[in-house]
Amino acid sequence: MPNDNAFDSGIDQPSRQALRKTLRQQRRGLSYEEQAQASERLALNLLKLPEMHRSRHIGVYLANDGEIDPALYIDLGRRKGLNFYLPVLHPVYPGKLVFSPYREGVPLTANRFGIPEPAFSEARRRPAWALDAVLFPLVGFDEMGGRLGMGGGFYDRTFAFSRLRPGMAPKLIGLAHDFQCVERLPTEPWDVPLHGVVTDRRCYRFRS
Repeated sequence: MPNDNAFDSGIDQPSRQALRKTLRQQRRGLSYEEQAQASERLALNLLKLPEMHRSRHIGVYLANDGEIDPALYIDLGRRKGLNFYLPVLHPVYPGKLVFSPYREGVPLTANRFGIPEPAFSEARRRPAWALDAVLFPLVGFDEMGGRLGMGGGFYDRTFAFSRLRPGMAPKLIGLAHDFQCVERLPTEPWDVPLHGVVTDRRCYRFRS
């Protein structure tokens, strides 16, 4: 799914576009071995994260464009009985996501962005508020919780309710390679705050 943050702000748009391009090139430049090592370290860090200990229904993504890959964590989680869900473009509300079960062998079809997703099913979908945690990819982030995405705004719109009803919101955890941490990415009121970011090196936690 295209990365989030429809309202990129804090630095001017050309600068954000240049930063986005640079960070995407860096992550695409990683070798297969480097990506595999990063995926392994990411899984270990996610397993240690307190926010994930009680999570049983977790939104995830399929890595592409050099994104850090949560596949090993998903594999380990399935062995522990965790349930995973992939984002699906909402067929009725443009720009929003729904989440469908992601089980081994589930058929996937490329959406209009070329990203594989399960077929939409009203009966099997899980509402965003009913997830315990959501792991989604970042293009960039800073240590204060600022984040840089691809500019689609899907996660911001889907989880906008979390600003008004934080008690109903899942834990929102960004995933990235540690080199994607930058000095400063100011936030705006419409940005949905992250609980933290987990990388191949460490866990960044932003709010209780």
